[in-house]
Amino acid sequence: MAGQEAQHLAQEHSSDLVEPGIRDDTGETKRFADQFWQSAAADRLPFVSVVVPVRNEGPFIARTLEQLVGQDYPADRFEILVVDGRSTDATREIAESVAMSHPNVRTLENPRRLSSAARNLGIGRARGSLITIVDGHCELEGSGYLRNLAAAFDRSGADCLGRPQPLDVTAASLLQEAIAAARSSWLGHHPDSFIYSAAEQFVPAKSVAVAYRRSVFERVGPFDESFDACEDVELNHRIDRAGLRCYFTPKIQIRYFPRSSLRGLFHQMARYGRGRVRLLRKHPETFSPGGFMPAAWLVGLAVGPVASLIWAPLWWIYGGVLALYLASVVITSASLALGHRNLRLVGWLPLVFLTVHAGSGWGVLSEFFRFGKPYRATAAARESAACSS
Repeated sequence: MAGQEAQHLAQEHSSDLVEPGIRDDTGETKRFADQFWQSAAADRLPFVSVVVPVRNEGPFIARTLEQLVGQDYPADRFEILVVDGRSTDATREIAESVAMSHPNVRTLENPRRLSSAARNLGIGRARGSLITIVDGHCELEGSGYLRNLAAAFDRSGADCLGRPQPLDVTAASLLQEAIAAARSSWLGHHPDSFIYSAAEQFVPAKSVAVAYRRSVFERVGPFDESFDACEDVELNHRIDRAGLRCYFTPKIQIRYFPRSSLRGLFHQMARYGRGRVRLLRKHPETFSPGGFMPAAWLVGLAVGPVASLIWAPLWWIYGGVLALYLASVVITSASLALGHRNLRLVGWLPLVFLTVHAGSGWGVLSEFFRFGKPYRATAAARESAACSS
């Protein structure tokens, strides 16, 4: 059955496997793609485990699971592990309902509730040689996600894969459209990240890797469960440090639902900021000015007026920097609104940028000034350190 289905996939989709990232003028890429699907027809498709860490994803989880079980990949060659962090909404019930009608869907309980712990639980129960993380609040790009993922691993020979994760989902509110536009701009995300890129290439794993060969975890260890944000960046840093390779391909792009309120966006960015400081404590070499600029901006915004009272010329510096920042926000907002052909975004975009910067900055500062509380490694963290040393 798997062989017949794979043959059908080979005939229908073989042209999709010719991608610009690995190509020459002799047709070698096309032959390589054909060989991949011929091997698939011989019942050698890689088994893929999809780990879905969730907590209170009631509004989204049904649609995400529907897209996953509808993949054009043999059902006996992939599994979906929904790891629930003791949700207080209907997330667990929805997932169990899907599992009742799809034997390759399983639900697991995550008593620690953290995403890092959920990922480790899923990986520990996974049967696949390829493991990918898909969150519960996202939209997949059609039914070819797993097929494209398996082909990209085979074609590139990489240890892990990265993907774009834009926020422009269907049926988004005006605020969500503004968040999606802002976060994909130069003023709205970490400057070192490839997460909004569109070109296929080998890149550092740190900001984008989401799918892994099982051997990666055997080499560098599991996710660090002392992190409640940036656990993926921390793992991916260890992958880079181990000299493993990450291939970035838009063929496995997934769209994430933006937060539906400025308050939710602020808390999300604050979590990222706290995670960034924990990452710095564990790996001091990960420091980059871009990750801490929002914190510096927030400190300057608060301290500037007080310092200017002590030394009057600072008013000019403070005013000039503030004017430059506001001008950058206004100009970028207007440019994005024009580019998206929606002038109504102009009303939201400046507020979104302010929320992103203030939330990220607050997260960094609140974690940094925890009265010297040190980084404490969990058992998973100690295992990861032992594996990567």
